[in-house]
Amino acid sequence: MNLVELLRDGRFAEIHELFAPQLRSLVTPEAIGSGWTAAVAQYGAFVGAGPAVTDQGTTRIPLEFADGRLTLVTMSGSSGLTGLQFAPASAAEPIAPWAPPSYVDSSRFDEFPLDAVAGTLSLPRESGPLPAVVLLSGSGSHDRDETIGRNKPLKDVAWGLASRGIAVLRLDKPPQRVATVYEEYAPAALAAVGFLRQRNDIGSIYLLGHSLGGTVAPRIAAACSDIAGLILLAGGAQPLHRAMVRQFRHIGAPDATIEAVTRQADLVDSPTLSPSTPAAELPFGVPATYWLDLRAYNAPATAAALDVPVLLCQGARDYQVTVADDLALWQSELADRPNVTIRVYDADNHLFFPGSGPSTPAEYEPAQHVDPTMIADIAKWVVG
Repeated sequence: MNLVELLRDGRFAEIHELFAPQLRSLVTPEAIGSGWTAAVAQYGAFVGAGPAVTDQGTTRIPLEFADGRLTLVTMSGSSGLTGLQFAPASAAEPIAPWAPPSYVDSSRFDEFPLDAVAGTLSLPRESGPLPAVVLLSGSGSHDRDETIGRNKPLKDVAWGLASRGIAVLRLDKPPQRVATVYEEYAPAALAAVGFLRQRNDIGSIYLLGHSLGGTVAPRIAAACSDIAGLILLAGGAQPLHRAMVRQFRHIGAPDATIEAVTRQADLVDSPTLSPSTPAAELPFGVPATYWLDLRAYNAPATAAALDVPVLLCQGARDYQVTVADDLALWQSELADRPNVTIRVYDADNHLFFPGSGPSTPAEYEPAQHVDPTMIADIAKWVVG
């Protein structure tokens, strides 16, 4: 029996069992049921489903109701479902090939895939040495473009900067079990910096981190002797496990889910947390060593100890990393530094897509591009 039939028949416990084991405590049968009930209440009796379209682990199924349409969107990994949501009807449309934003001039640079560092170098067609930026993506498994549905925010950043004379190296972040957040990022990032150092056409090297990549970027910079500066795009400063609880509250998750994630966050903060604590009891099923490492790391304080310029970019509509909960912590450590620049983009969400009203996960679905103002600000800051 397929997923749509299980929803139609109210067999929410069976859907719950389809989720990856580490996520089952976060996605209860009651939460699945409440989502379906809300859809029926708003759009009327369920009529039927159209053909599914699957792309890069994401499946979109058009759903027909008596009074409207929705799209069931599911994400899957090797161990089961990793996400399920109801999206607007337009989300069922086939994913069109990514098209570059208007601020890109592809005639000004070339691209080279790099097997040695599992990434892509966007190299301007200008005489060097050129400033270069290494991109660090957010949490979870990401390709080098940080592909999210129809969008490629880090490809937007790379091509936008390369159009302005800045070399950019973006990296894959394949799924893997790692013991610490440092192990998750450092080997690839340090290899990328080392690769760029060996090139005669590259001059100063910067680290740009988005979300969790921004959190860990100061730690990577501390391990390098000659990083020219840090660019932090919605870099998280609030502890990740507490931010998780806040995000679930923002999106209106059921009380049972919020209680479950709160228990997991409390365990991360507990003095009883040890390397032997079962991963199944912790957020996202991530090992205790990962949380112990993150718990001991203060990103703003680490950045403050570095004698390098810092550019902080923050979307005012971002609910994942917020002005109040995260940017304020960066400011408290860095605001007195003359070489720290802070930019807040009033219309932008976590992916720096401009919009209006409260940001939601569904907002990431339509095809769109990173804010051109931020691209211009980064380029100006790097080039001077």
